[in-house]
Amino acid sequence: MTETITKSDSNIKMISVVTPCFNEEENVELVYEQVKRIFETLKKYRYEHIFIDNASTDKTVTILRSLAQKDKNVKVILNVRNFGHIRSPYYGLIQSQGDASVLLAADLQDPPVLIVNFIRKWEEGYKVVLGIKTDSEESRAMFTIRRAYYKLITAIAETKLVKNNTGFGLYDKCVIKILRQIDEPYPYLRGLISEIGFESAMIEYTQPKRIRGISKNNFYTLYDIAMLGITNHSKVPLRLATFIGLGVACLSLLIAIGYLVAKLIFWNYFSIGIAPLIFGIFFFASVQLFFLGILGEYIGNIYTQILKRPLVIEKERLNF
Repeated sequence: MTETITKSDSNIKMISVVTPCFNEEENVELVYEQVKRIFETLKKYRYEHIFIDNASTDKTVTILRSLAQKDKNVKVILNVRNFGHIRSPYYGLIQSQGDASVLLAADLQDPPVLIVNFIRKWEEGYKVVLGIKTDSEESRAMFTIRRAYYKLITAIAETKLVKNNTGFGLYDKCVIKILRQIDEPYPYLRGLISEIGFESAMIEYTQPKRIRGISKNNFYTLYDIAMLGITNHSKVPLRLATFIGLGVACLSLLIAIGYLVAKLIFWNYFSIGIAPLIFGIFFFASVQLFFLGILGEYIGNIYTQILKRPLVIEKERLNF
């Protein structure tokens, strides 16, 4: 059994490391070992490593049970079902009890070694320390798309958001306390941290390539995060619909007047035909459908907020 420092020793600060996971049987033990080695070098701190599992269907839960049995620093939350990649990590974070909490992905694409840098900046007085992904060894096309999204959301957001941060970082206990008080059934963590407003320290890093397993993110999950960020922190798309609608209406009126004048002047030679009408109908229909979709995203977000469903429902806890 791994020895732990008792919580009665109030002179030693505790760091909570929160790792959400879903079907990460190839990585959970490795991320546990790396975090453990880091804190073996940080003698001034004790730690808890909270794994929150989103109803994995592989051997992840079995491995977590084994880790929790041999090491009391490991705490496990098992969800009754998969509550998604947004709610579960947030819930795990607000269950932490440390003087500071680190959100660390299970796939090791967020380097655990940066925890040392995070703590150093935290001890300097920063309440929030964020890992900033300046480059990546993943697909160049995917990284370019992500950077373009971060630039877009930063440009249109009403609150200044941090670019190239996935949530990986350290949060002081006062920040965690505020997050617990925020009643958000579908919270966008990156946006909420910016809304809270504490000055953040930035630690830059290059994201390593995923070594084991495959990413559980797909087009839908990435789209979900993107739209959540936009609808939670910007009204620009709604206003854009108004401006584009007005602009297209004015343009259509000018084109119609132009066609009328041309027909009157060249009555016998100018044939209007049906093609402009068909193109116009398809164009207006496409614009309307696009902005109906945008409006639907906002309405769906409001609907989610009104339902007030719990972030997750737990099946079991280990070592709490």
